[in-house]
Amino acid sequence: MAADTGVGAAERVAGLDRLELGPRKDGGPGVWARKLWKGTWPKVLAIVIVVGAWQLVVLAEWRPVFVLPPPSRVFDELVRVVPTASFWDSVLLTMGRAATGFGLAVAIGMIIGIAVARFQPLRAAIGSLITGMQTMPSIVWFPFAILLFKISEEAILFVVVLGAAPSIANGLISGIDYVPPTWKRVGQILGMRGFGLYRHLIIPAALPSFVSGLKQGWAFAWRSLMAGELLVIVPGALSIGVRLQTSRDLNDAPGLLAYVIIVLCVGIVVDIVFSAADKALRRRWGLTV
Repeated sequence: MAADTGVGAAERVAGLDRLELGPRKDGGPGVWARKLWKGTWPKVLAIVIVVGAWQLVVLAEWRPVFVLPPPSRVFDELVRVVPTASFWDSVLLTMGRAATGFGLAVAIGMIIGIAVARFQPLRAAIGSLITGMQTMPSIVWFPFAILLFKISEEAILFVVVLGAAPSIANGLISGIDYVPPTWKRVGQILGMRGFGLYRHLIIPAALPSFVSGLKQGWAFAWRSLMAGELLVIVPGALSIGVRLQTSRDLNDAPGLLAYVIIVLCVGIVVDIVFSAADKALRRRWGLTV
């Protein structure tokens, strides 16, 4: 049979794919409202519990108020800071670094993941190394990054990529490993070979595990970035990490905690996006109801 790695082979296997996909579900406004409430109220309850416990600790005078301010003072600081242009400049700078570093990590992680999954000698050579790098604390790389790139944006991005790429690669490797061999044989029977087999069959089949790897990779990238912005302060770049460090230097506890909450909120928002994508993908594959 002549090799066919183009769209034609993908179209022929599409019918087989649909047999594995879960049914699409339509819902009216009432259904979406119930889903929104179901997903929102546990988070609201958690916030109420945390704020209540925080207020109780403040009332117990465990630490002086200038060290551990009450939630009301931190909330007032958030209300004062968030509408300012300088705050959004800091957010854009930090998120730009995060997007750039994470994008590079995704590209590098995919290349490494596909190469390791496809070539057994390469897996034997560096498979354990990738896992070992994933478990290393990102902060360990900063002295080396500063030695290589001095105090610069490149030093921060270097550590962000090293922190995220191994998780992304491992997620893709795991997903490829769990693609059923029968699917690969079907693809080969339909004429898929080499890159076409990976593009049209193996990578789509590995998406659930790959999305989980992306989610974990983002978590590592975000933590690495925050550590980098605290340790590698680039002159003239007022990022969120710089503002955290400045608040600490000025003993501004409300400002410090306000920026901690902002970092937490960014992490939560991105996690919600990844969780929604993962849930939609699993539902489409018929893995959830």
